[in-house]
Amino acid sequence: MATLSQIARATGLSVTTVSRVLNHDETLSVPDETKFKIFEAAEKLDYKTIKARKAENARLKRLSILILDWYSEYEMLSDPYYLYLMTTLEKQCALSNMNTIRVVNVNGEYKLTVDVKIDGMLAIGRFNPNQLNMLRDFTKNIVFLDSSPMEATYSSVTPNYKLGVTQAIEYFLSLGHREIGFVGGEVVGYEQEIIVDHRKQEFIQLLEKHGIYNSQYFFEGAKISYEEGYKTILEAIQKGRKLPTALFVANDSMANGVMRALSECDINVPNDISIIGFNNITSTQFMTPPLTTVNIPMGFMADCAIETLRQTIENKSILPRKIIVPCNLVVRDTCAKPKKT
Repeated sequence: MATLSQIARATGLSVTTVSRVLNHDETLSVPDETKFKIFEAAEKLDYKTIKARKAENARLKRLSILILDWYSEYEMLSDPYYLYLMTTLEKQCALSNMNTIRVVNVNGEYKLTVDVKIDGMLAIGRFNPNQLNMLRDFTKNIVFLDSSPMEATYSSVTPNYKLGVTQAIEYFLSLGHREIGFVGGEVVGYEQEIIVDHRKQEFIQLLEKHGIYNSQYFFEGAKISYEEGYKTILEAIQKGRKLPTALFVANDSMANGVMRALSECDINVPNDISIIGFNNITSTQFMTPPLTTVNIPMGFMADCAIETLRQTIENKSILPRKIIVPCNLVVRDTCAKPKKT
């Protein structure tokens, strides 16, 4: 396993800075790009705080951890990001001497599949107040992933959506794009409440800041999925709607559907229109052409969440913490300069 000194040499930063970033020192002020550089080097060099504690873990009792996701089975299959996050958590829990238990979602209520004492919970997704009350019935030791409800009470690990969207839009701008559109869909809870999509929110704010926001270039389906990406863009083309020169898509699965619709209409990516997705699921590198997308470091998110939960269970973390994990843009083959008119 790598040492802090090796990470410092790999990044050209001091051991002190590396240590403070990896230990989430909130008093340290460094750019997000520097943090990502350290996180990326830590992953590449196999620096894992959880693995470093293997000897200690062997002496500790095996903890029973509930992994619960807000998303339905259909939504997890529609967006493999959540499936990857779930399996990554299970894998990392196993390395950390934790026994994982999944919960069955029955009409919005969560049912345990086995009768066992729960030591802690990793909750994936965005939960409404009624659901939060259900979670507290299982355990008070909860760490949320992908959302941060009740920040004064619970710890959370979330991607830096603002940074990810900013990197995508700035890349479009650097290529010369000024007509930039958004493809997304509604995020609806179990009680049919509309949930804010942070990617859409950040997209609008950023384009307004640059003075290039145009609602004409918004394309929204009923859900954020492959099927809705395909259907939404195909219908827009068939109705004669003007397309922008670049599209930022809410996730990779939806971007794949968008690219299929464009291909069927003989619109070439990237020569006619540029595309950027979000999440960097494994299949993006095998799309035709390979998709430029915003990467979320799921392995590091899982490590942060598990370590935070362990500290919460062991009463080593007095105050809840909100860990915001930097994203980075992975440039592949779906972006080019806009065609000259």
